[in-house]
Amino acid sequence: MVLPNQLTILRIILTPVFLWLFLQEDPLMKQISLLVFVIAAITDWYDGWLARKFNYITTWGKFLDPLADKILTSSAFLAFVIIGMLELWMVIIIILRDFTITGLRAYAEYKNHYFLTSRLAKWKTFIQMIYIYYLLLVYVAGTFVTIRDDYKNIYNVLLDENLIYYSMLLITLFTLITGLLYLNKNRNLIKKIFEFEN
Repeated sequence: MVLPNQLTILRIILTPVFLWLFLQEDPLMKQISLLVFVIAAITDWYDGWLARKFNYITTWGKFLDPLADKILTSSAFLAFVIIGMLELWMVIIIILRDFTITGLRAYAEYKNHYFLTSRLAKWKTFIQMIYIYYLLLVYVAGTFVTIRDDYKNIYNVLLDENLIYYSMLLITLFTLITGLLYLNKNRNLIKKIFEFEN
C-alpha cells in the first residue's frame, strides 16, 4: 500500500480517537482531541500532496480519500450535536448529502465514469472545515480556566447560541444546494450509469 493510502487509513483510525477524547469530561482529553483532529486534517493535505507529486494515484486511494474526509468531518459535526452545540437535523442533512455524493462519485469511477467537479462543492468543503476548526478552537479554549475567566465576555459572544445556530443553518443550506447543483450537473452521467445497470 502506497504512503498516501496509509495516511488516509491513519486519518480514519484517528477519527474515533478524536471523538472519544473530545467527549471525555476531562479538559485535558478535550485539549488532546484538538491536536488529534489537526493531525488527522494534516494527513489529508499531505497524502494529497504526495499523490500528486509522486503520482501515487490509485483507484483505491481515489475512493478512500474522500470517504475518510467525510468520516472525519461528520464525526466532528456529530460530536458537537452530542454536546448540544449543533442541531441534529442540520448535521443529518450534511451527512446525507456528503455521503450520497461521495458514494455516487465512487460508483461512477468504479464504472470508469467521472463526475464533473464543482467549484462550489470545493468551497463547501473548505467552509465546513473552517467552521469545525472555529467551533473546536473556541470550545477547547474554554477548557482553560484562565481563558474562560479572563475573556468571559468574548468567549460567550463567540459561542452565542444564535450565532452558532444561524451560521450552521447557512452552512447546511449551502451544503444542500451544492449537492443538488452537483447532482443536476451530472444528471446525464447518473442516468447513464443506472440505465446501464438496468
